[in-house]
Amino acid sequence: MYTAMRSGLGMPVALAAMAGAGLAIQAPGGLFTAWGVTGLLLLVCLPRSRLALWLLVVATMVGAALLLARGAELPRGLIGEDLRLEGRVTAYQAGQPASRLRLTVDDCHPLNPGLPACDALNEVRLSVYGGKTMAVGERWRLTARLRPPSGFSNPGTFDYRAWLWREGLGATGYVRHSPPAERMGAAPDSLRQTALSFLDSHYPDGVGRRWLAALTLGADERLNDEDWAVLNASGTTHLVVVSGLHVGLVATCVLWLMRGLARCVTPGRWRMAIWPWVLAGAAASGYAWLSGLEPPAFRALIMTLVGLWVACGRHAPGPWQAWWLALSMVVLVDPLSLWRPGLWLSFLAVAWLILIWQGRTRPQGLKGWAWALIRTQLLLSPMMAAAVVIAFGRLAPSAPFINLMAVPWVSMLMVPLGLLGWALSVVPVLAYACWWLFEALAVVLHAGLNEAVVAIPQQVLPTWQRLPATLCLSGLALVWGLPALSRSLRVMSSLWLMVVAFSLEAPTPEVGSLRVHVYDVGQGQAIELSTYAPIDPGHATHPDNDNSDRMLDGLEDGAHKGIRDTRVLYDTGPRFASGFMPLAGLWPAGQMFSRVIVSHGDQDHAGGVAALAEHRVGEWLAPRGERIGHSSKACVAGQRWTSGGVAFQVLWPPAGPLDSLSANDRSCVLLVRLGDQAVLITGDAGRAVEHRLLPSLPEHIDVLIAGHHGSLTSSGPAFVAATNPSQVIFSAGRDNRFGHPAPEVVRRFRRQGSCLWNTALDGAVTLTMTPGVAPVLTAERQPSWRRGVDGGCHGVESRP
Repeated sequence: MYTAMRSGLGMPVALAAMAGAGLAIQAPGGLFTAWGVTGLLLLVCLPRSRLALWLLVVATMVGAALLLARGAELPRGLIGEDLRLEGRVTAYQAGQPASRLRLTVDDCHPLNPGLPACDALNEVRLSVYGGKTMAVGERWRLTARLRPPSGFSNPGTFDYRAWLWREGLGATGYVRHSPPAERMGAAPDSLRQTALSFLDSHYPDGVGRRWLAALTLGADERLNDEDWAVLNASGTTHLVVVSGLHVGLVATCVLWLMRGLARCVTPGRWRMAIWPWVLAGAAASGYAWLSGLEPPAFRALIMTLVGLWVACGRHAPGPWQAWWLALSMVVLVDPLSLWRPGLWLSFLAVAWLILIWQGRTRPQGLKGWAWALIRTQLLLSPMMAAAVVIAFGRLAPSAPFINLMAVPWVSMLMVPLGLLGWALSVVPVLAYACWWLFEALAVVLHAGLNEAVVAIPQQVLPTWQRLPATLCLSGLALVWGLPALSRSLRVMSSLWLMVVAFSLEAPTPEVGSLRVHVYDVGQGQAIELSTYAPIDPGHATHPDNDNSDRMLDGLEDGAHKGIRDTRVLYDTGPRFASGFMPLAGLWPAGQMFSRVIVSHGDQDHAGGVAALAEHRVGEWLAPRGERIGHSSKACVAGQRWTSGGVAFQVLWPPAGPLDSLSANDRSCVLLVRLGDQAVLITGDAGRAVEHRLLPSLPEHIDVLIAGHHGSLTSSGPAFVAATNPSQVIFSAGRDNRFGHPAPEVVRRFRRQGSCLWNTALDGAVTLTMTPGVAPVLTAERQPSWRRGVDGGCHGVESRP
């Protein structure tokens, strides 16, 4: 108890909350029953252990909240059913062709009888195509079709499914036009919404209005994609988050004004007056609430209130007590915030500031404060860069230099002007003068950030590089931030860390191997095939070498340690009605492909062609007569090329007219062989084509990408028996409306003894083939059934 009192209750409470959250995520059966029994035993047997009992209660509360959040997802029996929802709009973003809204659900029931209940649903994210315009705070009754939270799972990409979960969203879907949506009630009076409406009606649209709403009201949803792109690329997203800077500034200004008033009202006792501190705390609380009370603002509010308490002479807790108290309260109020990177970035920044300033004297004079600002930014930048790398995989090399200018620009000029404008809003002329200056500063800042990003662009680090980069950056920060280290030790350690960082090399693939990524792109297909061969200096540059195939293979991506990585892309995935292409998020710009083969022109195979505009492609292949959105050469049976010891052969379509064939049956069929191992990709070719392919197939196929996503039109009995694939990969969308893969097809392959994979369940599937070694398949997701019987091959990959 003494230790807890000395360090404060914030730390044990925060640790208990995090322990409860961790146990809830991996909760075994009967966990909370065991906790309850343990609590009763502590209460009966150890009456003095009240702290332990309270910590157990905290862990139970947080764990229960997370389990309830997990149980608030849409039941799978309601996928695609018409549901009647009634609730309040908490976020709305107009757009084309669809607007997005977030709805807090008060009532949910299926329109058809005999279906599961959905009354546990709390919040949903919906797309609205056309229809009436909605506003935040309004109550609506509408009909929607929903699905449980889901998202693509590909190597090194954004996990949309995890984002939906940590945002507390139990389903996504779209609003039905029939029956039409009904507005049930207007938005209640809200000071924040009133302020935003005032801006919309009195302030012209542009950079100034967007940044004023974000910086002073926490309305970062007002920023557009261009704003977020430049903030991310420059490492300055923290500038538009309402945090300690804003809350502390409001508290300081109000305290200064109230103490001045107290001096006028009670000249002899103004130093002893408490009410100025109370009003400053109330103003800070009101502002944090007005800005939405997001975790950074909540953390800042708690630490500001503790600071006011200390400054008024009531108590003197240490800075770490305030830090732990803020963390414990944020986690107790919102347990899901533990999985939000923003929470940890915020608390890490404050913790590092405490460490680098603890025990140091307060700066004196303009020179002292200027050096303090420079020192803080130089020490904070590498630590925060490390955190951003591990959380998001990106590095903004220009961030330290940009922040040296941007932080004082925003904190000393823009934020005070913006808040002063709101304080003077009762006198519009003065408010507009402040906001006119604010907009001028915002335009200059926006232009400067754009110029800096163009000069030193953001780097998206490959997966293998993120952990080493994080360790090097955080090590650099620690070497210079921790006290009691000699300057020579700091310099030598920094040089060593820089040498390590710049000498890192990617893992070396084995020469002569083949790696195949079957990406998770929903109801569509995108397959990347990479081969690895030694670099021959005269391979593609010798004047006598006019072999077009070898010239194409000379397009290298990531050559290292004398190895050439040559890549072929088969199909480009879908393009959805919103315009989104999954292919656009798979790699950073500037990738190189020796060939892109588009099996046929259907949108689920050719929809991502436009996304390849930012990459380099040596040759495009597609069936004759198919429109894929790009000029291409015809893929014709008999085409062959080799790369790194891997042989590629086009088996279909035949030469000659293709008018009698459907688009599916024109699909380019590709056979890839490495020694005696074979991979077959058939696109959407049907059974008739499969039958005609049988004479040209090897005796055994090691890996088959199932035709037409597992549809009944493909994978006929004769074809399955003839190919006898060891591994079968279905590229299909989760809960797709076609029911792919068909149950009959799944059973057909299982009877053949094939091991089955499905991108809808497994995420992206990676195949590695090496000469003389059995193919190795791995998946981004690991469904629980893959840890079961039959060597991880037994599972249900279809819908009945």
